[in-house]
Amino acid sequence: MQIMKVDPRALKENPNRMRQLKSSPQADALMLATIKAVGIVQPPVVAPEPDGGNGYIIDAGHRRVRLAIAAGLDEIEILVVDAANDNGAMRSMVENSVREALNPVDQWRGIERLVALGWTEEAIAVALALPVRQIRKLRLLANVLPAMLEQMAKGDMPSEQQLRTIAAASLEDQKEVWKAQKPKKGDTASWWAIANGLSKTRMYAKDASFGDDLSQAYGIAWVEDLFAPADEDSRYTTDVEAFLGAQQEWMTSNLPKKGAIVELNSWGQPQLPAKADRVYGKPGKGDLTAMYLDRDGKVQSFHFRMPEVKKPKGNAGSPDGVQGDEVIEVVSKPRPDVTQKGQDMIGDFRTDALHEALGRAPIEDDMLMALLVIAFAGLNVRVDTGAGGNVFGSARFKRHVVPLLDENGKVDIDMDRLRIAARSVLIDVLSCRRNASNSGVAARIAGDAIGADAFLPNMGTEGFLSCLSRQALEASAKETAVPPRQKVKETRAALVDHFKEERFVHGSALFAPATEELAELLKAGATPDEDADEASLGMDEDGADNDGSETGSVDDENEPASSGLGTGEDADDVVDDEHSTDDHYGIAAE
Repeated sequence: MQIMKVDPRALKENPNRMRQLKSSPQADALMLATIKAVGIVQPPVVAPEPDGGNGYIIDAGHRRVRLAIAAGLDEIEILVVDAANDNGAMRSMVENSVREALNPVDQWRGIERLVALGWTEEAIAVALALPVRQIRKLRLLANVLPAMLEQMAKGDMPSEQQLRTIAAASLEDQKEVWKAQKPKKGDTASWWAIANGLSKTRMYAKDASFGDDLSQAYGIAWVEDLFAPADEDSRYTTDVEAFLGAQQEWMTSNLPKKGAIVELNSWGQPQLPAKADRVYGKPGKGDLTAMYLDRDGKVQSFHFRMPEVKKPKGNAGSPDGVQGDEVIEVVSKPRPDVTQKGQDMIGDFRTDALHEALGRAPIEDDMLMALLVIAFAGLNVRVDTGAGGNVFGSARFKRHVVPLLDENGKVDIDMDRLRIAARSVLIDVLSCRRNASNSGVAARIAGDAIGADAFLPNMGTEGFLSCLSRQALEASAKETAVPPRQKVKETRAALVDHFKEERFVHGSALFAPATEELAELLKAGATPDEDADEASLGMDEDGADNDGSETGSVDDENEPASSGLGTGEDADDVVDDEHSTDDHYGIAAE
């Protein structure tokens, strides 16, 4: 080690220097004034060039050298040291760290350089007097998109929680979110919005009731959260469906003899069985246990009590004169074959297939008109009386009526135009989506009638199969040559690969409604007094008007042009009725 004087312009910068962030103009101006006044107080540290070079490479003091040149100094003192085995990496790291806290990005780059030179995380932590956990946290920056690192290197850093979320996301997801949230030049990044766009629901191992067997069966891979406190189990997974499926299966297997699995209501509270009372104190001998999953995916339980069954007086009700106690059986609900998300997907699949079938499939005219009537019996269709109220969607349906009118506003039936209009109305009205547009069983009947099952897409995809329970997934596998695997994830992957070349439609997605659904519709359609209903519409029991004329036999120019559409082949059969019920009813889809 020796001190010597050299021209600062002859010194070479170290390309691997620790601090790569430029200092502020204010700090540079202050140091420049100091150098001009008293010179350089502490000599820069340099080392001979490797491989026998004649020059010197700066180990520490790049800024001092640069400002000495700016001050016009011809010579400065330097401290020459022997070249280190790591090319001065640790020396530069320590020197910069004790002077001023490094930007985390520069600090991470230095750590990565030391690791590449063979330093362990523990050794780096000892040398820098930092916790090992802090070193590991900084190394998470290796998972951050380079464009984000550049923004962070400018001093625009996210919070620790936001950084954790960003580092846990894939580079592809980070790239998409950064593309949408990239700040303008000179602005700071909206790290909250970036982290929010990359956040995924986490289910923690500490909340899991199941063990390693179900974890492996459902293909759950735990990830360590390095930002969590060191004294707690911070493992988590973002595979929410698999986590909840394993929890549900564990509950089913560990349900007490007198127990039930209950669901949450819209307020996140467990839904008690009918007439049941929750027990808040010590449970009695006849009380039952309810188990449920809360909104965090944790298994919770409580006790409830069913009302006592009143015994009839006397000995009636039993052949031997002994009235036995009635056993209340509470049936637990296993995990449904298809999740709520899967049901939503089925609703979308059905609606798209139904609309495609209505637009393309061959439909006879009589069937088309029948479907039009059925469509307006859907759950998403309202008929408002003339006494008041809003008619939703009427403007939407008027566009289908216009092609059926001539230039004078008269009904001019052209069967081709009528067919197109009828199909368009059906497409607007009929829906299987699980929202306000759901037509209910009416859409299912219509889809089954026109063969819309043939238009359903291939459901053998990762997105849909992940919505199936383990039992439903294995049942689907039995219908193919794919044997069930030990892990649910492996079975699903095998089915996805199998159905790349074939089309798979889950049985629950088919249009044909169940018997009980049809029975409910027929029950709702039955009227206690058919004669009264016909009279209220101005018809007798034969379907004729009470004044003796048949419905639809008179054309009234004073009626609105859209007051009615007929179903006959000739224009004469499609007329407005002076007794038309459209004076009393407006039709629209919600």
